[in-house]
Amino acid sequence: MTPSSHAHAPDHARAPDHAHTAALSPPPTHPRRWTALALICVAQFMLILDVTVVNVALPRMAADLGLARTSLTWVVTAYTLCFGGLMLLGGRLADALGARRTLLAGLALFTAASLVSGLATSGPMLIGGRIAQGVGAALLSPAALSLVTTSFHGAERAKALGVWAAIGGTGSAVGVLLGGALTDGPGWPWVFYVNVPVGLALLAALPAVVPSVVPTRAPQAARGLDAPGALLVTAATGSLIYGLVQAGETGWTSASALLPLLGSLLLYGTFAAVERASRAPLMDLRMFTRRPVLAGSFLMLVATGLLISFFFLGSVQLQHLSGFSALRTGLVFLPVAVTTAVGAHLGSRLVGSLGPRACATGGMAIAALGCLPLALVTPGSNPWTTLMPALSVASLGLGAVFVTATTTALGLIDPHEAGLASGIVNTFHEVGGSIGVALVSTAAATSLSTGPHPPTATGFTAAFTLCAATAATAALTAPALIPRGKPRPTAGPHAH
Repeated sequence: MTPSSHAHAPDHARAPDHAHTAALSPPPTHPRRWTALALICVAQFMLILDVTVVNVALPRMAADLGLARTSLTWVVTAYTLCFGGLMLLGGRLADALGARRTLLAGLALFTAASLVSGLATSGPMLIGGRIAQGVGAALLSPAALSLVTTSFHGAERAKALGVWAAIGGTGSAVGVLLGGALTDGPGWPWVFYVNVPVGLALLAALPAVVPSVVPTRAPQAARGLDAPGALLVTAATGSLIYGLVQAGETGWTSASALLPLLGSLLLYGTFAAVERASRAPLMDLRMFTRRPVLAGSFLMLVATGLLISFFFLGSVQLQHLSGFSALRTGLVFLPVAVTTAVGAHLGSRLVGSLGPRACATGGMAIAALGCLPLALVTPGSNPWTTLMPALSVASLGLGAVFVTATTTALGLIDPHEAGLASGIVNTFHEVGGSIGVALVSTAAATSLSTGPHPPTATGFTAAFTLCAATAATAALTAPALIPRGKPRPTAGPHAH
């Protein structure tokens, strides 16, 4: 029996049945909850779109704004860094100030930042816009998921969360096509401008359909926001990424690379000390003593790092070496996005029967085998017979790993810890993309050079070799890291 049979029943007819839950999740039913879900999913879709839509436009951005390799890398990493680093704080703000208010604030910031990014006339202005987009996304996404989970109950909630999860599967596919079409059409600024009318329309429509709930115990929640923890972990990861990127310019032993890398270790240590001393820590570090959470976070970090690196490397290689247009580049990546979704679907079916160990090991092994040809063939070879099939196979394996990571972290621990585990895995999902792009950017430094000498193809080979080695190492590590057993059904999808 589907939940649709109850979707349009009058609210007063069900009020007595849900009266005892009103204090926990007010209101129990909202007359416009399905309209609210549709609008919230559109907002979330924009956030996911902006992870991949930018990659296809990178070469044109670099040419128009004179971006060097380091700046080009930050255009991608700044967004996911702030999105991931501040996501847990965004969730706490939603609890303290109300999910509706936090959602609208995040959406307003994201929309304004999209306009600034599109109007950018220099690298710093563009990166600044991307940072603001990431902050807006970190406010919007957890607040949106909170509204979805509190506006629906029982079978309706499962259906609503299924719709929410489907957004992630389609966002990357639409992103590569839309990025190519807009870049070849009106120009790369439109990959950002397209968010503005959508954002303004949502800001006008959402207040009328999203329930306004005053959070209980808001003063206590506000005192437990742990803003220092959020800033420390974001600064630590930013310092790590800066050091990794600089290593491609000046070498791993240079002061400009070593000092930020050492600084990141110091900042991470300070973050750990602050979290241990805090009464309401942003991240309960004791969760990392749970093998399922540690394993799920590791798998999510590696899988996201590899997938976003594929889009980053492939977009530049196709347009610089193969002379592809932005639209043709998007078409090459469409099968990659589709096979990722297919792999996730297969993984969701197999993880219950084979167990997470087998799924994670098999998925990472497939990813390594998919990358292997790109480490052996000349990057200038026909992309339709080399790059596209290789990355499609690799992404099939990564799709299964994404599902396995979430299932491992949430399905092999006690239910009362699922919320904490979900927040940690979401953070590693976003931050993994930033770290992955920084690493492959440094590995491919000779191919991403914008200096007077033409870029060489050897850097792409080195970067894809690093991807293959990383996936193979993860495949060998997974059996030892993931605990035995089969997961129980999880409560819902991760936020992104």
